[in-house]
Amino acid sequence: MQRLSATRFGDLLAGDLRVFGGPSTIEPLAGRIRAEQVSIVLRNTLLGMVANILNAATFVMAVWGSPNQTKAILWASVIIIAAGFVGLRARSSFQSVKPRSVSRRTTQNLVRNAFLFGTWWGALPVLFFGGATSAAQVVITCLSAGMIAGGAASFYTIPIAAIAYTLPIFVGSAVAIVWVEGAVNLPVAILMVSYAITLFRAVLAHAFEFTQRFILQAESENAIRRDVLTRLPNRFSFNERLENALADAKQFDQHCALLLFDLNNFAQVNDRLGRAMADALLVEVAARLRRSTRESDGIARLEGGEFAIIATRDVRPDQIRFVAKQIVDAMRAPFLIEGREIYCRASIGIALAPADGLDANQLLRCVDTALHRAKTLGMGCSIQFFSANDDEAATRRHLLERDLTSALANDQLWLAFQPFLDLGSDRIRGYEALLRWQHPTLGPIPPSEFIPIAEQTGLIHAIGHWAVKTACLAAARWPRDLRVSVNFSVVQLKNKALLDAIVETLAEAGLEPRRLEVEITENVLISNFEETICLLQSLSSLSVTVALDDFGTGYSSLTYLRKLPLSRLKIDRSFVQDMLTDADCSAIVKSLVELAHELRIEVTAEGVETLDQLDYLRRVGCDEAQGYLIGKPGRIDDIPAIAARQFGVGS
Repeated sequence: MQRLSATRFGDLLAGDLRVFGGPSTIEPLAGRIRAEQVSIVLRNTLLGMVANILNAATFVMAVWGSPNQTKAILWASVIIIAAGFVGLRARSSFQSVKPRSVSRRTTQNLVRNAFLFGTWWGALPVLFFGGATSAAQVVITCLSAGMIAGGAASFYTIPIAAIAYTLPIFVGSAVAIVWVEGAVNLPVAILMVSYAITLFRAVLAHAFEFTQRFILQAESENAIRRDVLTRLPNRFSFNERLENALADAKQFDQHCALLLFDLNNFAQVNDRLGRAMADALLVEVAARLRRSTRESDGIARLEGGEFAIIATRDVRPDQIRFVAKQIVDAMRAPFLIEGREIYCRASIGIALAPADGLDANQLLRCVDTALHRAKTLGMGCSIQFFSANDDEAATRRHLLERDLTSALANDQLWLAFQPFLDLGSDRIRGYEALLRWQHPTLGPIPPSEFIPIAEQTGLIHAIGHWAVKTACLAAARWPRDLRVSVNFSVVQLKNKALLDAIVETLAEAGLEPRRLEVEITENVLISNFEETICLLQSLSSLSVTVALDDFGTGYSSLTYLRKLPLSRLKIDRSFVQDMLTDADCSAIVKSLVELAHELRIEVTAEGVETLDQLDYLRRVGCDEAQGYLIGKPGRIDDIPAIAARQFGVGS
């Protein structure tokens, strides 16, 4: 009970208005309110201290030549010295940057100082009123009333400070009046009580109105800074907090960390399951983020499936990596949304201040680059710190992104063709069209580097259309038993106009649909399964064949073989290269061939480089082989030379 009373008394001294029936506030809003209250008091303090000095000097002049002159000078000297000191400090504080929050102790100190000043002014009538002349009594009365009114006005935002200042003056005046004999004492006492009650009610009313207005303003600002869906701070709030964290880092030589978190497949979830399911997923992701981070870490939702975390405490790299790992681990468990399990893959980029910069834009570029590397490296590397090498990579990526826009128009893109060998007849069955980019200054750019850029910038649609058209026009000049295979990316298959474009291209090139083969990889199916099935079935109905590339890696599923209209399965080169030395790889290749044949699907083995590998593939019944032994990717002019070697491959 005693501890509770002490707590309530501390709240009272800190400016809490609940004691007087005012609105309730919680930290950190209360800290912001105290900052505004103290700021207003400081704004009035300098003028108030000047009034203190002038009033003290006026009193000394009023009693000059009387027996109380020396005592009055001593009393006034204390006021003048204290007022001068406080006034100068207030002026300095007011000119400095206004704090975002003020502690309870700061307000308590302000209340203490107000009480000390009030007590010293309250001593004025007690010490001098009884023995003063009538004229001096009038001056003392006027000064006391003026200081009461002025103090109440100065401290109107903090009622307890106003009480601490004015109450001693009221008490001192009352004591002085009681000591003086006369019939006027009772009416004066009643007048003083009425004056005190009226003044106190006015101060409370102003304080309540001020606090309530501030709370409403804070709630309005909070709504602007809050993401409607997840209730996390939004990008606006994030920018403010990042600027504040970096300002503290500069001023106090502190460290902070910025983590950029992204759900890699959020766009696919949105496209496949709809906005409502995607929104529900984001709410669950936000909840897991709150549980996975520390209380001091600031989380914000930026856009889509992208979130940011600002860490200002314990930002050692090992601790930040631990927090990042907790987040990634939390996202691995399936999300149960409306009875459906949704799996998400998360990547996190990390930048540290001041090591990676103290400018917000620079730090954001660093963390974005680190996130891009985390997403590019894929599984097992989903957490990446920014490094100096990333600057070179980011510069190169920006250059490639800029030059890729004109690469097609400047004839820098071309198709290389790599043959497929039929293992039953030792004849070339067709060619895979492989996209190449010959940069004018950087030389050959690998597809693994420029295709992701094309996908992210949307250039993949124009480049992909050109590749299909060029491949079909080339194949139209080949013998009619040869096919051409073209790779399609995730982004291309999302294009609603893709089917019509393929039909139009086939007609324009005069190529039979059965001679065009569409190659897809498993990541296409993971991100957009239902829509991909519909598109591939439409292509299949046109007699366009479908091949599943790199089978056996990533998220291979037998569901693909059962549900997709596949004509061909391509075994990944990693199994083919090790199948003669690794019994497991050998068994996998043999089993895949048998399984595919049971499902009436032909099999092509990739990465064949030796005759022994070719002989083994023949023995297990594989249909086709592709690799450097058969022929390296070459320009269209090299196709006759490749075809001339077809009978000698198996010898």
